[in-house]
Amino acid sequence: MKLFPAIDLRGGQAVRLYQGDYAQMTVYNPDPVAQAKAFLAAGARYLHVVDLDAARGEPTAANRAAIAALAAVEGLYVEVGGGIRDEARVRETLALGVGRSILGTAAVKNFGFAAEMARTYGERIAVGVDMKDGYVAVSGWQELTPEPGIAFCRRCAAAGVRAVIATDISRDGTLRGTNLALYRELLTIPGLEVTASGGIAAVSELEQLRAMGCHAAILGKAVYTGAIDLAGAVRRCQT
Repeated sequence: MKLFPAIDLRGGQAVRLYQGDYAQMTVYNPDPVAQAKAFLAAGARYLHVVDLDAARGEPTAANRAAIAALAAVEGLYVEVGGGIRDEARVRETLALGVGRSILGTAAVKNFGFAAEMARTYGERIAVGVDMKDGYVAVSGWQELTPEPGIAFCRRCAAAGVRAVIATDISRDGTLRGTNLALYRELLTIPGLEVTASGGIAAVSELEQLRAMGCHAAILGKAVYTGAIDLAGAVRRCQT
């Protein structure tokens, strides 16, 4: 299983939100590149980046510069999501040296676009499926749709999307533990690589996700607070 420590960007800084609430934000490192290098020193080879400003429709030059700098860190595979809503933005993001571009709101509101991007860019496209109370949330987690998240993931797989990053917003940033039942069900969808995100608080959860067959897991607040030792998690769980 691949481990992706996360860097959420706001105003060019590495931050974390509580349950997706922009009003409950903690700045963990004003220098995202320094943070990424610390992850790399702990053995991480993958990095998950979210542009929180772009996700709200407010892209900033500071975040774009930070993404370019993160993609230039040697030895890290970087995936980026947040506000990627047309092919021009997909191309721009990948051109920065990013390994994979993550579609979120755009995939929900324009599903044909997501299917087309999956056909065009293959494994360099993933769909981020953010769920609240079981339903898909969009626009920086501010808007709840009527479609169940699991049903949407099935639609993605049927349309040729190879990978989804599934987040239970109610767990995100809480250290309450991840939604193992959700991932167990998602992993029954044929041909879909599933990345677990939100609330992972212990290495034992990572071991359970790996045993289920999860392709990857994203680590956020647990790493920043020291609840999970990243180097130890990499030794025990990363492949």
